Amino acid sequence: MSSDAARVVIASNRGPVSFTTEDGEPAARRGGGGLVSALSGVEFGDAGHVVWVCAALGETDRQVAARAPGGRVDRAGHEVGGIGVRMLDVPPATLEAAYNSVANSTLWFLHHLLFDTPRAPRFDAGWREMWERYREYNRSFAGAVAQEAAHGAKVAVQDYHLSLVPRMLRERRPDLRIAHFTHTPWAPPEYFGMLPDDIARELLRGILGADHAGFLSRRWARAFAACCAGLPDAHLQHPAGGAAAGPAAGPAAGAPRGVEHDGRVTALGVHGLGVDGAAQRERSRAADVDADYAELADRVGGRQLVLRVDRTELSKNILGGLAAYRELLRSYPRWRGQVVHLAFAYPSRQDLAAYREYTEDVHALAREIVEEFGTADWCPVVLETDVSFARSLAAYRLADVLLVNPVRDGMNLVAKEVPVCSERDCVLVLSREAGAADDLGTDALLVNPFDIGETAESLHRALLMPSGERASRAEGLAEAATAMPPQRWLAEQLDALDSPHAC
Repeated sequence: MSSDAARVVIASNRGPVSFTTEDGEPAARRGGGGLVSALSGVEFGDAGHVVWVCAALGETDRQVAARAPGGRVDRAGHEVGGIGVRMLDVPPATLEAAYNSVANSTLWFLHHLLFDTPRAPRFDAGWREMWERYREYNRSFAGAVAQEAAHGAKVAVQDYHLSLVPRMLRERRPDLRIAHFTHTPWAPPEYFGMLPDDIARELLRGILGADHAGFLSRRWARAFAACCAGLPDAHLQHPAGGAAAGPAAGPAAGAPRGVEHDGRVTALGVHGLGVDGAAQRERSRAADVDADYAELADRVGGRQLVLRVDRTELSKNILGGLAAYRELLRSYPRWRGQVVHLAFAYPSRQDLAAYREYTEDVHALAREIVEEFGTADWCPVVLETDVSFARSLAAYRLADVLLVNPVRDGMNLVAKEVPVCSERDCVLVLSREAGAADDLGTDALLVNPFDIGETAESLHRALLMPSGERASRAEGLAEAATAMPPQRWLAEQLDALDSPHAC
């Protein structure tokens, strides 16, 4: 531990910076992914007191990390946003197995209830080998955080990629105050139980190594607690004055306050991440956004605009959304020629076959809708995959209706970003299975994402909604979306470590 060890350490798979090669030299750019986007507005303060530990995800990242002293790219002359950044040069084979075979192909599918159960999952000897790589990956992070953290430092471990880190870290550094935050949903016990028993226990105990375990929704916190209740040596701690709600309780019901395990308590917290309203509005009015706004407005041609902005991620239910839009046009011919569905679908995880096939299906369905309804002067669906942030913001401002219909989602920040930027009192059609439904459900039109007919009816209602109701709902959405900006979201988790049992 060095004399300038960090008082706060963040650990996540992706970091705040990544590197590409330009003119033969590494060039830094802001890291990708939802977590980095969420934390991009957080002011971390003194660089000597905050270090972000992340993985080197590409070849240039690995080259930079290998040359940097101790992997600290901030000490190698690179601009990384004013904080310390330690980039781990994990062996590519280990990273591939931990990230794709376990984190994305197993844990993501598990928590989003995405398995095609007649075919998957199958936990054979080959998968067990991949799990050992996942352990190695988590051990790399635990070791690096232990080296970077000052005595008594606060550590914020992020997401399902690093579920084993809290316990590994506590074994190395019992002096640290550790938080773990899960950005996905959490599977209910009957689905979580598909994991081999020993793996399920290892995952739960990994997170229970933290002083504080955070979730985006009360539903996900309750599901985690329910899974922990199955551990023979764990006990749920309930809020004073009453027992915790059971598994059938609604999303507004409380969760157990903590889980007692190994003679200590892991407090449970719910922190519903929102957006920085002022910063988001300011960015959405920039000159580059204005240019895209003018081009998109011309393309829409005065028609109403139904917008979606998603990665081509299986859980986002883009196919379901397109099917609902097609049913809208079939059931209500009045909308033909009067509405355009603009779908921004960013490629996601194209190194996995299931995602490549899904992306192809999305493009095929969009073409079918155009072929069925399109005319010489009206294209009913505009599908774009290579979209800049500025172009997305322009669409945010222009949209009349936003469709967010995931089959399951930890939060879904797009549902909160659009109401903040909208210039047309955009109506939100929102899946009840998104974590954002907890915060936005009062003013959104909630739908069952599997019910294509209901979703089509909600699109119809949104397009017809009177201006007064639109304005009232839009105001409520914007207020709820900005209630927990990233700065406060992170501060709450770190503050919880000062009193870990008072959640």
